[in-house]
Amino acid sequence: MSHWARQVAGTLSLTVHVQPGAKRSEVAGEHGDALKIRLVAAAIDGRANAALVDLVAQRLDVPRTAVVIRSGQTSRRKLLLVSGAPTDAVPRLLGE
Repeated sequence: MSHWARQVAGTLSLTVHVQPGAKRSEVAGEHGDALKIRLVAAAIDGRANAALVDLVAQRLDVPRTAVVIRSGQTSRRKLLLVSGAPTDAVPRLLGE
């Protein structure tokens, strides 16, 4: 598993670097020790956070409620917890 993703007891921990206000929403690959995710949504009134949760939930095929922003709500660097994540979560996130 990648250094930005850890899975323990059915919960996936993801370190992400978010770029709000991008031309399209996408997983852009690794950014240092984090996964870079570009989002169309602006970082206003939690829109980028909601878009991040939507994108991760969609990629991993889990409900939105399974994706929680554990830390970094107002930062580009965030720690996400995903309950019930599939074992092939990293390839799914990277689109492989």
